[in-house]
Amino acid sequence: MRVLIIIPAFNEEGNIKSVIKSIREASLDFDIIVINDCSTDDTETVAKSLNVDVISLPLNLGIGGAVQTGFQYAYNNNYDIAIQIDGDGQHNPKYIKELIGPLSKGDADVVNGSRFIDKKGFQSKFFRRLGIRFFQLLINILVRCNITDSTSGFRAYNAKAIELLKDRYPIDFPEPEAIIILKKRKFRIIEVPVEMENRTAGISSISTFKSIYYMVKVTISIIVEFLRSNNG
Repeated sequence: MRVLIIIPAFNEEGNIKSVIKSIREASLDFDIIVINDCSTDDTETVAKSLNVDVISLPLNLGIGGAVQTGFQYAYNNNYDIAIQIDGDGQHNPKYIKELIGPLSKGDADVVNGSRFIDKKGFQSKFFRRLGIRFFQLLINILVRCNITDSTSGFRAYNAKAIELLKDRYPIDFPEPEAIIILKKRKFRIIEVPVEMENRTAGISSISTFKSIYYMVKVTISIIVEFLRSNNG
């Protein structure tokens, strides 16, 4: 199987080197593409110096637009599996093989890495955990899918999921809404336990105020996507 690791990155010059290095240290002989989301720092320069392919977007599209660019690249280059791993260093590449396993066996179309199954590693801040729990309940009510970590950006997708999401992927705070898109189309989504780390450099794009905005916007987006899907 051809596997592509997609790393969306915005102003991650302090993290991107260690992320790529940790992927290689995990003995993962997979292709890597960094989607540089119009960074204003040296993210692009650092990534290119490590001999990985880089797509630099002319405008900042946000995490959704960056990841969708990665899906389009994966589809156009005939990859069988795409792995999304954030550029901030929170995702441990040693779990990538666990993400790929169910896909290679044909047991799932999408595999979500959840920090809340074994409850090890960085568990996120209290208010964000409350939000994640709320999304878990909402998604379960709407599509009968119990995803414990719906905001996780540590995911693996098979070719069928790549084909769908290259054209239809939420732009802003996409991960919970993407579950609705996939489940309404009968994609099989499972979770595997992973450990996550707190970022060691840079600043998270989600501040306390933005967390409230995030909750409201994603809730509305989830409900709208569910209703849209029900109506064809």
